[in-house]
Amino acid sequence: MTDILYAKALVQVLRESVEHDDRVHLMGQYFLGLTHHREMMAEIRDNYPERVYYPPIAEVGYVGAAIGAAMAGLRPIVDIATASFIFQAFPQVVNEAANIYYMSGGKTKVPMVFHFNQGIRGGGAAQHSHSPQAMLWNTPGLEIIAPSTPADVLGLVRTAVASDNPTAWVDHIKLFDVTGPAPEDANYSIPFGVADVKRKGSDVTLVATSWMVQKTLAAAERLAEQGIDAEVVDPRTLVPLDETAILESVSKTRRLVVADECHRRCGVAAEIVAIVAEEAFGDLAAPIRRVTADDVPVPFSPPLEEYIEPTEDKIVAAALSVTS
Repeated sequence: MTDILYAKALVQVLRESVEHDDRVHLMGQYFLGLTHHREMMAEIRDNYPERVYYPPIAEVGYVGAAIGAAMAGLRPIVDIATASFIFQAFPQVVNEAANIYYMSGGKTKVPMVFHFNQGIRGGGAAQHSHSPQAMLWNTPGLEIIAPSTPADVLGLVRTAVASDNPTAWVDHIKLFDVTGPAPEDANYSIPFGVADVKRKGSDVTLVATSWMVQKTLAAAERLAEQGIDAEVVDPRTLVPLDETAILESVSKTRRLVVADECHRRCGVAAEIVAIVAEEAFGDLAAPIRRVTADDVPVPFSPPLEEYIEPTEDKIVAAALSVTS
């Protein structure tokens, strides 16, 4: 294991994917657009110019082209950049890529990855701050990954690139500056549907995904200072979801807080809460709490943005409310 920056791990797994499989192509205007990894991505472009594409900013068009390429035998990784832009390509992602395998009777596969940066990033405002993973979760046929650490982005993306199914890669720009240990083994991968207990505890279960995992781990440290031992469970993939890991943790702690950047109604947290209420209601010693974005368009104003977003303080307060 060696410490590595999340952004570096991201580019490393893209480079490896292109190097190891000539069917892998990178498509999107934004792969080179972020200062965190511009030079590293430029190296991939220079070494494989015929397999890195910069299409016009017309998501419905280039995502459709990538789906066609996947159907024809390639394995595209398509960068949609800001998650809100996936709405422009929804007909392609949810009505085509997700359905083709089923509607062809299993004869046509769509092995591709859609990458986007979700969530509240600071000043993104209403049109650049969406977290559409719950909407995608409501679309059978898509796999959904949400790495939260350098090790997880390496392991999950390797599995996604090798998958024969279309996979949505839920990312967050605030993760790019996170540093953490990661295996140096190039064969390291993480199977889908296997959650990770990021912190063991006995008093309350905190479930979170993507950037919210980092906030939740910080909240757990603050709770420990107050004598509350929190367990942090990171599902890592939404589809498939490791329900067993979540239910086992709740059975142990008997208390649950779910933190997620989707809106409160019909979001990721809402679904996880519903599963626990159906399957483990008798294990609960306190009501379940959700810490989510408020059900309003995300404001541009920094104070208003902070008011509506799920924060470390709100996670701590929710945990205290169920353990007092």
